[in-house]
Amino acid sequence: MFNDPNDFVAEMTRGFALASSRWIRSAPGGVVRATRSAEPTVSVVIGGGSGHYPAFSGLVGPGLAHGAAMGNVFASPSTKQIVSIAKACDQGRGVLFSYGNYAGDVLNFDQAARRLRDEGIDVRTVVVTDDIFSAPDSEIEKRRGIAGDLTVFKIAGAAAEAGADLPEVERLAAANDRTRSIGVAFSGCTLPGADAPLFTVPEGRMAIGLGIHGEPGIDEIALPTAAELADLLVSRLLAEAPEAPGRVVPILNGLGAVKYEELYLLYGLIDPLLREAGLEVVTPEVGEFCTSFDMAGLSLTLLWLDDELETLWTAPCSTPAFSRGTVVGDQVPAPLPETVSPEAHPQEAAHGGTSPDAAGPAVARPASETSRRLGREVASVLAAIAALLDESAAELGRLDSIAGDGDHGIGMQRGSQAAALEAASASSHDQGPAVILRTAGEAWADVGGGTSGAIWGRILASLATGFDGPDAPTPSDIARALEATVAEVRAFGGVDVGDKTLLDALAPLAAEFSRAVGDAAAPDEGALTVCAAAAERAAEAATRGAEGTADLAARRGRARAHGEKSVGTPDPGAISLARIASAVADELTARTGLEPAAPTPPSHRERKAARS
Repeated sequence: MFNDPNDFVAEMTRGFALASSRWIRSAPGGVVRATRSAEPTVSVVIGGGSGHYPAFSGLVGPGLAHGAAMGNVFASPSTKQIVSIAKACDQGRGVLFSYGNYAGDVLNFDQAARRLRDEGIDVRTVVVTDDIFSAPDSEIEKRRGIAGDLTVFKIAGAAAEAGADLPEVERLAAANDRTRSIGVAFSGCTLPGADAPLFTVPEGRMAIGLGIHGEPGIDEIALPTAAELADLLVSRLLAEAPEAPGRVVPILNGLGAVKYEELYLLYGLIDPLLREAGLEVVTPEVGEFCTSFDMAGLSLTLLWLDDELETLWTAPCSTPAFSRGTVVGDQVPAPLPETVSPEAHPQEAAHGGTSPDAAGPAVARPASETSRRLGREVASVLAAIAALLDESAAELGRLDSIAGDGDHGIGMQRGSQAAALEAASASSHDQGPAVILRTAGEAWADVGGGTSGAIWGRILASLATGFDGPDAPTPSDIARALEATVAEVRAFGGVDVGDKTLLDALAPLAAEFSRAVGDAAAPDEGALTVCAAAAERAAEAATRGAEGTADLAARRGRARAHGEKSVGTPDPGAISLARIASAVADELTARTGLEPAAPTPPSHRERKAARS
């Protein structure tokens, strides 16, 4: 059920807040508790993409989380959303962030933590890495977070409720180190507005090692009986057991379409296997705790307890989706979220929206006529980019679904549209190109969400440095800004050329643009003409780089867990960047009347016509 897929999360959140007002209130960026303890506590802030209920919003309430930042479907919340929720929850004793180990979540939560620390709020982070299939135990820090999120969130929330300080809450949340999970699926899930599932499982087969974002499984086997499945789940997890006492909490989690009766049947086979292995079973949980829309699948999580963790795991809590016992102690109404300012970081206000640790701030000043004219040109180009990505969303999503979660096209579509709208607004207020790019970058990051949103926010903010000042930039200024952007993406994303990311298209683009500017035939040639010619060459280089990613195995992002399965398919982030580069080159060429020298790669319009 949906109206406009772009409004799905907002409309769902509205209904959730109305139905769950006993526990939560809607706030800019997600939801927060409707009450809080009478005495200030550490605030536990969780979050991730929507589409996983009860993770993450359903786990907010006394004894568990204080707030949840909610991203678009299967996309991490933006930095701005996370900062907003953290500020709404902060009680002066610090904030613990906890979330699943996905690239977009890490980028955005880490950036939010830096901003909050700049404002004097102590922030610690515990990333959940329970999925044993997503990386070997020698690289446990690379594992994904799936249904094991619940164990970490619950123990951290109970510790905070008991009055522990921030370092102690952080230490206890390291229950992550004692949590192991494995997931399987019989069919994929379908996003709101999509006409097909993100992946399919052949008839009579079962996928093993899938994530919670519609990523396909890492392996496939013949469909087992329930008894065979119970043996597979238990044996795989016990082979990964940490060195810990022999008490375990089993959590059998349905991913969306497996019915409770089936889960209970399966648990009846799992429980005796655990006891036969010499384990003491403590408070087993069977139900839905971290779903993936309508995926027909399930996961088994084991948490190995000690006395300290058992006290916290069994402590009372009350949330819309997970309650235990009776919460003791006074609960008082929490301040309304509206009283907490959701405005941008103070250092952003001066230049229209870049983060303080991205490209340097611009000094606010009235724009010159030249700057206003360039601002209108930049806004026009951003509108063309948004139109391109709107047309390309389905194809980019298809590419992403092969080894990822299929949301790249939607995220780029939403982010670019928001950027174009903000750019148009800033342009109508006579802002220059630097302010417009930074404002557009903030909007792209906030609305696009996920890894691509965060990265494109950085790209636009970094490119803005080439337009600082009242005069039109020289081609060399643009070349230097592109080179700085490569360095920014490399550092911010922790990626390098060859990792199968958009950097494989961006790096050759910047290098070829610089070479083309240096090769300009006449020193007095018009700057726009030089830039247009350089942009054509740069787009060609970006296209070659993007297409070359088909030969690479992913080493970063959600596709990393699928390794060799990504070989043969180009990286969707690199493809979208190359298409954007071609569209920008077309726009510049149209403005100069420049006839491209032969031979040239086909333009975006020509490629589009060929695809039709």
